[in-house]
Amino acid sequence: MRDAFHEDLDKISDDLVEMTTMVGTAMSRATTALLEARLADAESVIASDDDIDALRRQIDDRAVDLLARQQPVATDLRMVVTAMHMNSDIERMGDLARHIAKVARMRYPESAVPEPLRQTIVEMAQVAGRLVQMTGAAIADKDVHSAIEIGRVDDEMDELHRKVFAALLGQDWSHGMEAAVDTTLIGRYYERFGDHAVAVANRIVYLVTGRYGTEDEGLER
Repeated sequence: MRDAFHEDLDKISDDLVEMTTMVGTAMSRATTALLEARLADAESVIASDDDIDALRRQIDDRAVDLLARQQPVATDLRMVVTAMHMNSDIERMGDLARHIAKVARMRYPESAVPEPLRQTIVEMAQVAGRLVQMTGAAIADKDVHSAIEIGRVDDEMDELHRKVFAALLGQDWSHGMEAAVDTTLIGRYYERFGDHAVAVANRIVYLVTGRYGTEDEGLER
């Protein structure tokens, strides 16, 4: 019975890793749609979010079934409950990719990102890709050190987010209110994507150690 329980837990972990891959692909395509005004990519990201949502429901159903059938306690209970929380955070990362794709679709055939901020958005997307890749690896390996590193990489995202606001508030901003609103939202979506990766990282630390990350470990936000 316990072997079957742990097989189910392993399946949940594998599905969480698969979800990070799906989310990473969605964010990459959303960025391409945003910067290159590709309507087909934007529509693909928006449609594929249904697949991410379906996987989230599948993971939740499996976890609830484990709670009902096995009534786990102590570490086993922590593993199931933590997986459900991580599931929610990763699904939200997919939602943020969808939000970016919707901005791209709304502004098509133009790009929503003014030229002076294109490089910053490219860098934010690169950091987002690193974060989701690291998140999947940390879940697969249950690696506390990798989880801590996610928090440090997210600091790069926060710094890029500050650059976006500095540009928007600068006296030489000449791209109008609509572009300012779009860019504010886009920057926030990437920044929140990183925050959810950090939330997953904190849960990995909790799963392995029984406590949340400390400020010294670079995980507290």
